[in-house]
Amino acid sequence: MAALRGPRYGPYAIQAAIAAVHDEAADIATTDWPQVVALYDVLARVSPSPVVDLNRAVAVAMRDGPAAGLVALDALDAEPLRGYHLFPAARADLFRRLGRASEAATAYQTALELTANERERAFLRRRLADL
Repeated sequence: MAALRGPRYGPYAIQAAIAAVHDEAADIATTDWPQVVALYDVLARVSPSPVVDLNRAVAVAMRDGPAAGLVALDALDAEPLRGYHLFPAARADLFRRLGRASEAATAYQTALELTANERERAFLRRRLADL
């Protein structure tokens, strides 16, 4: 994280810091989610984008639980993310974790329709079948 100690740093240094936090964790449960959210807050100021906002909302869900993550997702301007399959996929995962199977299924189906990547489609199909 030395790259973030200087007076000027850019989005790549922040993205590297986020990756480093993930890399340092033994697994998802031991990831320092408060630090990840804080780094996404910095990234959003330095290089704002709908994808940064989406990633931050997912990190909020990991830090504070799926209901908080859903609130963060619902607060986003969905229009720029309309054709991005990871937006409904994230919503689907949070609905699934909240036990809201019908809403999860609808969101997984939307994500399936938006991606052509076969590995991602296979993953989404498995999630849908598990409901």
